[in-house]
Amino acid sequence: MLPSLEKLRKFFRLEHENGYNNTAIIGGMVKILDFWESEARAESVDEAVVQAVTQRLKGYEALTPQGRADSLKGLWKRLGETYPEATQKPQGQPRPQQRPRPPQQQPPRPQVSHPSGGTEGGAGDEMPKWLEPTPPTREKAEAPRPPAPRAPAPPQGRSETAPGGRTSATPAALGAQLTVLQGVGPRHAQTLGQLGMTTLGDMLYYFPRRYEDYSQLKPIKNLWVNEIVTVIGAVQSVGTRPVKNGKLQLTEAVITDGTGALRLTWFNQPWIANRMKVGDNIAASGKLTQSLGRLVMTNPDFEPVEAEHLHTNRIVPIYPLTQRITQKWLRGLMNQVVTYWAPALVDHLPDSIRTSAGLLPLGRAIGQAHFPDSQDELKRARARLAFDEIFFLQMGVLGQKRDWQSATARRFETSDEWLGARLTGLPFTLTGAQTRAVDEIRRDLIAGRPMNRLLQGDVGSGKTVVAALAAAMINQSGAQAAIMAPTSILAEQHFRSFSDLLAGTNVRLLVGDTPESEKAEIRAGLADGTIKVIVGTHALIEDPVAFQDLQLVVIDEQHRFGVEQRAALRNKGTTPHLLVMTATPIPRSLALTLYGDLDLSVMDEMPAGRQPIETFILRPQERERAYSLLRSQVKDGRQAFIIYPLIEESEKMDNLKAATEEHEKLSKEVFPEYKLGLLHGRMKPNEKDQVMADFRDKKYDMLVSTTVVEVGVDVSNATVMLVEGANHFGLAQLHQLRGRVGRGAAQSYCLLVPDHEDAVENERLQAMAETNDGFILADRDLQQRGPGEFLGTRQAGFGVLKMASITDLPLIEKARTQAQSLFEKDPNLEQPEHKLLAEALGRFWGKGTGDVS
Repeated sequence: MLPSLEKLRKFFRLEHENGYNNTAIIGGMVKILDFWESEARAESVDEAVVQAVTQRLKGYEALTPQGRADSLKGLWKRLGETYPEATQKPQGQPRPQQRPRPPQQQPPRPQVSHPSGGTEGGAGDEMPKWLEPTPPTREKAEAPRPPAPRAPAPPQGRSETAPGGRTSATPAALGAQLTVLQGVGPRHAQTLGQLGMTTLGDMLYYFPRRYEDYSQLKPIKNLWVNEIVTVIGAVQSVGTRPVKNGKLQLTEAVITDGTGALRLTWFNQPWIANRMKVGDNIAASGKLTQSLGRLVMTNPDFEPVEAEHLHTNRIVPIYPLTQRITQKWLRGLMNQVVTYWAPALVDHLPDSIRTSAGLLPLGRAIGQAHFPDSQDELKRARARLAFDEIFFLQMGVLGQKRDWQSATARRFETSDEWLGARLTGLPFTLTGAQTRAVDEIRRDLIAGRPMNRLLQGDVGSGKTVVAALAAAMINQSGAQAAIMAPTSILAEQHFRSFSDLLAGTNVRLLVGDTPESEKAEIRAGLADGTIKVIVGTHALIEDPVAFQDLQLVVIDEQHRFGVEQRAALRNKGTTPHLLVMTATPIPRSLALTLYGDLDLSVMDEMPAGRQPIETFILRPQERERAYSLLRSQVKDGRQAFIIYPLIEESEKMDNLKAATEEHEKLSKEVFPEYKLGLLHGRMKPNEKDQVMADFRDKKYDMLVSTTVVEVGVDVSNATVMLVEGANHFGLAQLHQLRGRVGRGAAQSYCLLVPDHEDAVENERLQAMAETNDGFILADRDLQQRGPGEFLGTRQAGFGVLKMASITDLPLIEKARTQAQSLFEKDPNLEQPEHKLLAEALGRFWGKGTGDVS
């Protein structure tokens, strides 16, 4: 059947379910014609049929319910004379089951005499034969309809985790596609898919991004400008008029509650005038503004006061949206799914954990997270769902830790005499933090299981020396070590450091630009074992590269590599020891959660002789002071970085400085006597490496760059870091940028210039001026900006945290305690009462296996 005719049938069926009360479409059945006529003619529907539908629906409102039933039946019979397939009853298809509704949601409906005898009118009544659906196409047959189960949902709070309970309690219908929902066709389903929702289960876990509390009603006489409120009143007037020379249409309504009157306005929404009439009682919610001395509520949500207040008179959820869907439409759809399915969920957490941690049942938590009854209930719901996320993370990392601890690895014993001789040969004395890290690595290498250690150190804390000593411990037994860095220039930097620190050891460099003849020589040396240490980039994991005896893998800035890339390097050895390094200080709460499977070595001391970098915040009009410092430093033979937040000017962010335009301006107008390089992320990797190499080799006096220089580049002669638009960067990022200077013995400076005067008091910028301690700054960044910058540093397998805050240390420790206790009792979750938890844990982690594989 033609889509326009199938659509017509759907509206007729909905009108039947509503008792022929002219509510199948907002504004009455006649509103169908606004879009249906053009669609039907586009499909070449017979013009006589189009005219018949038009005439019947235009007179539909004036009929009685009985007359409406007769009219629609007659119209469908007329349509069937031209399109017989519209009236054919499907063969072997059961009549559609009506979706059950909770009793309180079933409005009373008039009983209408059916033309063929009997009555019809309730949603639960049998569908008239003339409205039976046509046989489904192959595509439609695959979509399960309806989503709701015939059995009633289990009562809230029922336990399914007792021994002998169900081993899977996920209703199968939660895996149904969204097209099973009324009003969701393939196009809407595709749009919702862009938001991450493809099944009914996805919708339950698609939580609001914020809430607006409209639950506190106020009389109109007590309203104030800028308040966000709900007002209930009777419509005094409503109409639409053109404004701005007819370019816009303004719909205005005035409502009164007996204490005063309030004007409501909507731009370019003329249909709203047809949704209300004088005398209607409505609830309107929105923000109050002032116009010509009068209070106005612009573009408010509104509903008849008899309607369920999904959008008004309550705490209203605000969901993330995409194009082609509205907040109100999605909220209504969510309510439909959450109201039915949240109570049907069986809790995966064992009763013992839920009671001990004082948590809401899962179904209630999900329901209250979407449509909370109060702020307190919302807080409790979010706490329960956040606990689940952290608990699942902890269970996952504990499992990973057990997996690598159960493996065996070669032992490498280091004598005190040997280590003492190596330390004596260094041109400097190790800090206390470096000494602790070396001792921890020694213990790992003799334990008989593969080392899996995170070496976490602030910028300039001396991680490379520790990694080189670890490689030396491996090399003394004849085994090989591989060090992988994210960029060629960083790999070259490590190559020089390792060559100096491991004098007498065959250390080689393998990067993408290595000549092919040299690559072949290196591959041969790795295969026969003559090369003991290889430093490189992704080139190390290419198939031709094979090791004779790889026993140590060191990965620098490990978050810059994917899980598969890291695993590919480890797989070139047999359970090699693993040392990963990061220069991003990670707060303790975050390390407990994201790195629970790794042993942690913290480098929180700076080598002797390092001077703190003096940091200053300058107002935009003080930029010339910064330029003066740059000139004086370059005149003394030093170099400087100038950082901008964008590559090129854009209309959206035209107030931000842009690297390419500013490079040209600085070169010609500000520093014409100096050589300025340009570096940004859109350059090819070899171009970026060349620019950095030229800057390191002093071919440029200053380097104008975006944040591509943030990690790892060591230019000891650079003493000034000027950051434009500094208020647009996070603390962690600013600290990494600042760490690009101060690598030598000379005093270094960091100058932060925000893009407007008000931003000078920015908390992040003030924190940068107060301390050089990366760990203090990391904690502040976590509090101010949330975990986003840190979450990007962890492997696949971690679900996106929707409710949990990594700043909530009490919650993390509570979840960790519960996870450790359960893991000690049943690490594989094999006991009957833990089967539901095992299923939920599998869904959370998906196919990700983490860093340890």
